[in-house]
Amino acid sequence: MYRFGITPWERYGKAAADSIAALLDREESERPRPLGRALDLGCGRGQFTPELGRRGWEAVGIDYVPAAIEAARRQGAEGVTYVVGDVTDLPSAGLGTFDFFLDVGCFQGFDTERQKAEGRGVSALANPGSTLLMLAFGPTRLRSRMGGVSRAEVEAAFPDWELLDVQAADTAGLGWPMNRTSPQWYRLRRT
Repeated sequence: MYRFGITPWERYGKAAADSIAALLDREESERPRPLGRALDLGCGRGQFTPELGRRGWEAVGIDYVPAAIEAARRQGAEGVTYVVGDVTDLPSAGLGTFDFFLDVGCFQGFDTERQKAEGRGVSALANPGSTLLMLAFGPTRLRSRMGGVSRAEVEAAFPDWELLDVQAADTAGLGWPMNRTSPQWYRLRRT
């Protein structure tokens, strides 16, 4: 995807920066200080991980693509760690536990088995009361070329988590075809 310049999650991050900031503000407002550790799942070239670090999280970004991790590291964000690793096999990465997980489009790119593997891995690294904030685009007629996720699929992949909120994501500036996919923000808490 990077080679061909197909990175809708990066386009979304730029187009929806204000709404993402508001979601992160809400996340922080419900937590005592210090905030704890945050894991940016499928962090890519580090679009969101530095923001987590600036906000006071001990931020770690993980992605399977070495070139993306190298690009993220070149940003030189202070206090942020990047790891090449597979989000469908998180326990093997030796990252420790986390209080917050952010997934901006990684989960939706997986088939059902890999979604469940991500869910098991996140659950294994989650401290009690951890939260997960996940952006997922909805299913489309182009599903074979552009994955989409339903609420039922999110809940099936995270059976040990309580779904706290589902909120329509801002689509302003997103462009076709992603603005036709009914993107949603899912917020879950580890039970």
